[in-house]
Amino acid sequence: MADKAAAIVAGLGGADNIEDIEGCITRLRTEVNDASLVDEAALKAAGAIGVLAAGTVVQVVVGPEAESLADDIQDLLD
Repeated sequence: MADKAAAIVAGLGGADNIEDIEGCITRLRTEVNDASLVDEAALKAAGAIGVLAAGTVVQVVVGPEAESLADDIQDLLD
């Protein structure tokens, strides 16, 4: 799952663009610094079922693996 986590980080514009991320049931709730760097196509290619964005808040729908994926992403960001 580390490869998927890395692909999602890239799709969100890289580690420096991610302000906050948490897993919530079936989605990753994220806040990014620059929404223009988010690549929805890359997120879907990484396995996202859907992407919802409103300003700098981006929700990446990934299914029931959201919590463990958020942990893997947090490990990459630390």
